[in-house]
Amino acid sequence: MNATTVVRPTRATVAGGLLGGAATSAGIALTATSGWLVVRAGERPVILTLLTAIVAVRAFGTARPFFRYLERLVSHDAALADLAERRSAVYAALVPLTPARLGRRSRSAVLTGVVDDLTDVVEAQVRVTVPLVSSTLAGLGAAVLAAWFAPAVGVVVSGLLVVLAAGCPLAWWVESRSRDELLAARAETARVGDLVARQAGELRAIGAEETALGWLDDAHATWRAAVRRQSRGRALVAALVLLGTAAATVTAALVVDPAVTGAPVAALLVLVPVAVGEALAPLVDTMRALARAQGSRARLDALLDQQPAVHDPEPSAHHPEHRYTCSANRATGTDAGAARLQHGPAVRLEGASASWTGGPEQLAPTDLDLGSGRQVAVVGPNGSGKSTLLAVLARHLDVARGRHTVDGTDVRDLPLATTRADVAVVDDEPHVFASTLGENLRLARPGATDDDIRRALALAGLGAWTDALPDGLDTRLGSGGRGLSGGERTRLGVARAVLADRPVILLDEPTAHLDHPTAAAVMDDVLDATRGRTVVLVSHRPEATDRLDAVLDLGAPSPGTHQ
Repeated sequence: MNATTVVRPTRATVAGGLLGGAATSAGIALTATSGWLVVRAGERPVILTLLTAIVAVRAFGTARPFFRYLERLVSHDAALADLAERRSAVYAALVPLTPARLGRRSRSAVLTGVVDDLTDVVEAQVRVTVPLVSSTLAGLGAAVLAAWFAPAVGVVVSGLLVVLAAGCPLAWWVESRSRDELLAARAETARVGDLVARQAGELRAIGAEETALGWLDDAHATWRAAVRRQSRGRALVAALVLLGTAAATVTAALVVDPAVTGAPVAALLVLVPVAVGEALAPLVDTMRALARAQGSRARLDALLDQQPAVHDPEPSAHHPEHRYTCSANRATGTDAGAARLQHGPAVRLEGASASWTGGPEQLAPTDLDLGSGRQVAVVGPNGSGKSTLLAVLARHLDVARGRHTVDGTDVRDLPLATTRADVAVVDDEPHVFASTLGENLRLARPGATDDDIRRALALAGLGAWTDALPDGLDTRLGSGGRGLSGGERTRLGVARAVLADRPVILLDEPTAHLDHPTAAAVMDDVLDATRGRTVVLVSHRPEATDRLDAVLDLGAPSPGTHQ
């Protein structure tokens, strides 16, 4: 990826660069003029002869922060507006990719990575374009000014500019070379650390603690080595800039002749390379920002350029209209709502197989008949395709072979939003937002009343628990609020599904982290709350499977057979 894909000069960034050039030039002029003033004052002239230089020093000192403020105001305002627009566009592009194309990272990790990468790309306009424009203007201006007084010094300053320009691609190369290695090492350290922390009990049980700590030590050692290599490269570039500035300053002191220019002007000329080197040294950080932005852009492109895992047909009058309305418009608890649930969609899988990556299939050809109100348990060993089956039913993943129909119509001929509106998914770790209990439920149906929410909580087995809360539905949950046990978290997820009033409910290991008595109690409440709805329960455990209409064993010799 070249720089033009990240650095796109706009009117605002060019204006910011011009203002930044004025600020940088004022800083260079301030240093040089101060040198002239100090030396000239040492000659003890009439004070009036120093007034012009004194006023110039004060003017340059005031101009530098003034123009820098204007530069920040113009460039950051444009960057923030661009960031807001592009975040909206990126989030909209992520929705069709969720969840099948987001890889194995957690949802929070994906979102954090996208936010950080997009911020790096957008901020490149401020961190790269503006400094390049301002440094070019200030450097050329300083070289021309020095040449005006002493051509030899102008040549020296031009040489320093060449050294600084050579340091820029070197800094970019160092950062680019170490960027991917460092990110990979950091990600591996986080992965191993999370694995060891989450599986600490299991590792201790099998006596593998020392082995696991060895994995963590190795990951940290790799990360430490990558950081050191990056630091050495950065130090090399910084040393090049300092040495170039020192050499230019010494050379300027040798070539300037105080007898010709006068001691004060000679001091001014000798300080010009110092001022230029100090003012333009941040260009090294600019190249690092460019390398980071290019890496971020590459990761964003790789993520967003993927094809969605589900097909959403274009709206057409020829598409059959699904007979079920969006869940947000249903009335929970009414006779009409109960009638809709009793006559939910008939979902069928016929020889359906699926793959998350387009390669080997994670779900072997499977037959499943989900008539309205039918409740089926799905069992099988790890890797047999249980979660993949739920993803297919939830329209998170389209079948690779076979058919997936709703009321006899292939789901790929139905609007994606329509088919998803009939399905509620409760996974093994329902998310709890840092908000009130009521708002945690209301996200399932924004128009729900407090009575609707209490009814859903009661059906999920949380009625007495809710009544015991001092603030009722206004009780804050999550970070900074009340914590929830595993059973309470599962019931909260079921309450959301009940409140959403959707005829098909998919339960993915709802009791995976609970002890047997709690799991049995939770499953009893879950099945009572979902009575009359179509339910697919994925579980490794036997609790309550005898209450379901059928069991589909994906680990059986004929995975499409169920009883």
